[in-house]
Amino acid sequence: MKLRHLACCMFALSWVASAQPSEIALEIPVIETSQYHRPYVAVWVEDAQQQPVKLIALWVEKPDWLKDLRRFWRKIGRSNTTLVDAVSGATQKPGNYTLQWDGKDDTGATLSTGRYTLFVEAAREQGGRSLVKHEFDLPAQGAVIEMAAEGELGAVTATIR
Repeated sequence: MKLRHLACCMFALSWVASAQPSEIALEIPVIETSQYHRPYVAVWVEDAQQQPVKLIALWVEKPDWLKDLRRFWRKIGRSNTTLVDAVSGATQKPGNYTLQWDGKDDTGATLSTGRYTLFVEAAREQGGRSLVKHEFDLPAQGAVIEMAAEGELGAVTATIR
């Protein structure tokens, strides 16, 4: 009886541990300029065939400037306005932000084993544009991805679970 109870507890604990969401920490740097506009930022995952599978975050102000997130616009923005409307939130001021991702695609299905790419793209009205990306494999079991600061983006670190 105790052995069965122990086995059930271990299964429950392993499920809880695997249910932890992935975390993506990103920085929006302070940029000294006379006309500063908060950047539009998109964070998403593509599969090995370069097809978008999950839009994690989208920070926008006006739809007019959404096209400046070039890769995002080509892959998701122009063809899936319903998803864009559902996920989008307000632009953010310079600072550090943490996003969570549950390992599921846009339909709510858990992603299968394989190779994926995390994308973070930022563009500022009358400013610059930056795109960073990094491949990872699922299952990742706590893999840490680090992407260096570039232009409109500060450092990006992701822990994929």
